[in-house]
Amino acid sequence: MNGNANYTLVQVSLNDMVMIIAYAPIVALLLGVAEITVPWKTLLLSVVLYVVIPIIAGYITRRNLLAQGEKRLGTFLDYLKPYSVLGLLATVVLLFGFQAETLLQKPLVIGMIAVPILLQSVLMFALTYVWMCRSRIPHNIAAPAALIGGSNFFELAVAVAISLFGLHSGAALATVVGVLVEVPTMLWLVGVANKTSRRFVAAR
Repeated sequence: MNGNANYTLVQVSLNDMVMIIAYAPIVALLLGVAEITVPWKTLLLSVVLYVVIPIIAGYITRRNLLAQGEKRLGTFLDYLKPYSVLGLLATVVLLFGFQAETLLQKPLVIGMIAVPILLQSVLMFALTYVWMCRSRIPHNIAAPAALIGGSNFFELAVAVAISLFGLHSGAALATVVGVLVEVPTMLWLVGVANKTSRRFVAAR
């Protein structure tokens, strides 16, 4: 999918800024409804560790590399890409490994977690995608927007759930199931976006 890289970068950056401001209050609200008490200090620390610090580190790294030229930045990204993919895969494999027994023993619970996540991802993608198509938005903007709208940032949810409730907790299980559902779902939606690109106006 040949999405608009600049638009995607801006949208992801905006989402990260929203998470910095809204993540802790939303989590506190939802936990309060469930009568689970988590100190605000812990919630804010989670946001700083898993959102703020990576964003700052990425910004500083990019700025320093750009000072040496765009070619230097491109070389660094090409070098880093396979390691980032391996790191992601290793994290997912480890999470599934620690939760393997529960995943096999409680298929009904897994289904109750997975089905709403699947429906939410597909519904949000479809609504955004169709609306942008009817608004005559170019496909290279509409597709990334719909995919980001349908995603759930489970990488942050996994980290926070494990840090707050432990690796073998129900919260960690829910986030692991979320990753298990979201990854193939998003790949499928990318295929849908690619196959329907002709319905959109040409990129301008």
